[in-house]
Amino acid sequence: MAKTLMLYFLTGSGKTVSLSVNDPKDPLNGDEIKSAMEQIIAADVFEAKGESLAAVKEARLVDRNVEIFPMS
Repeated sequence: MAKTLMLYFLTGSGKTVSLSVNDPKDPLNGDEIKSAMEQIIAADVFEAKGESLAAVKEARLVDRNVEIFPMS
């Protein structure tokens, strides 16, 4: 089972930008996620097509199961 935390931000022009975190710590807390996203915005280290991240939009935890079928 693979988990990915998807973080969605808005740029100054309102475009959505996403960052993904593989295998995030467990358990996750919405307040901690929002705080981390706000710190990412404040650090101003990411750009999307020349625009800085401006606001938190949402976060999603994606849980994926993969079943492999042997073919030999």
